[in-house]
Amino acid sequence: MTVHIKHAEVIILDVPTIRPHVLSMATMRSQTIVLLRLRGADGIEGIGEGTTIGGLSYGPESPESIKGALETYILPLLENHDISQIGKVMEHVEHHVSGNHIAKCALETALFDAAGKRLGVPVSDLIGGGRVRDTLPVAWTLASGDTSRDIAEAEAMLEAKRHRIFKLKIGKRSVRDDVRHVATIKKALGDSASVRVDVNQAWNEASADLGMALLADAGIDLVEQPVPRHALPAMMRLTARHTIPLMADEALNGPVSAFAVASTAGARVFALKIAQSGGLQAARDVAGIAIAAGIGLYGGTMLEAGVGTAASAHVFATLQSLEWGTELFGPLLLTEEILENPLQYSEFCLSVPTGPGLGVSLDERAIARFRRNNQ
Repeated sequence: MTVHIKHAEVIILDVPTIRPHVLSMATMRSQTIVLLRLRGADGIEGIGEGTTIGGLSYGPESPESIKGALETYILPLLENHDISQIGKVMEHVEHHVSGNHIAKCALETALFDAAGKRLGVPVSDLIGGGRVRDTLPVAWTLASGDTSRDIAEAEAMLEAKRHRIFKLKIGKRSVRDDVRHVATIKKALGDSASVRVDVNQAWNEASADLGMALLADAGIDLVEQPVPRHALPAMMRLTARHTIPLMADEALNGPVSAFAVASTAGARVFALKIAQSGGLQAARDVAGIAIAAGIGLYGGTMLEAGVGTAASAHVFATLQSLEWGTELFGPLLLTEEILENPLQYSEFCLSVPTGPGLGVSLDERAIARFRRNNQ
């Protein structure tokens, strides 16, 4: 049956975070979420999410540009197209819209959500041959910048059996000050947790050389994107020089960039993100490149709320290899939930939803409460 669009709506939500989230390029006190609601003529609604970090401080797309790209350029392309044919729709959009990966991801997520509901199966059944796991290990990011507070937060997470993988955001202070902060936390947690760092591109190669050596001595397991995304030669040299694995994140913007990083041996681990990749299927392609190149995989996040987190979980559940776990904690960073039934976290893992489509539904009261006033 051919299904055309009957109604589409793009809305922006501003939801406070439970604490300041300090990154090298921004300090977040709230998260801005872009939701796409796409209803077909058959009455089935698909929901997608497009979320970025810190407005325009993280990458080239902002919440406002995501909304504008969807409303002005992408959704009009779908007129008279069968939205049940996801591959054809996304190919058509790709042909006419350059870049805008997060906006495209929101669209593809909504299309997959509707397709799963239409067929009565979860999204993971529609991707890569189906899921191979029902739960995903989930890291927590310690990003207050205060050493004592971060230790207390990590110990509380371990006690609650919610997280035993911790990633620290560093890069605002000097290299040695950052390493002291991280090393103190690692010493306090000992072997009870894996501790990693994310520099968010804040170092140059010389600083990264020093930092990676000191972090390895401190027992840190992983260094994420220590140098700028375009510095592939530096990433290659750092990967070759250090035993501590370098994980590519911002350097990955879909399969083409993934191939460039893999072919230059610029990283030992990929942070896989559906938003940065340009959608669910593109993220699977990035994962395939990593697996073929012998590169480890980590399920990354753009700090999405429940819809984007569920979409990521469905993709990650289909991966044969996911050695470094995931960081799908985005909804837990928000002061309030936007889903009718929150995603389930227990025993250090996230349970992948099992219902049709994404397996989640929106809390309409929360949507109305956090909806940006000028819409």
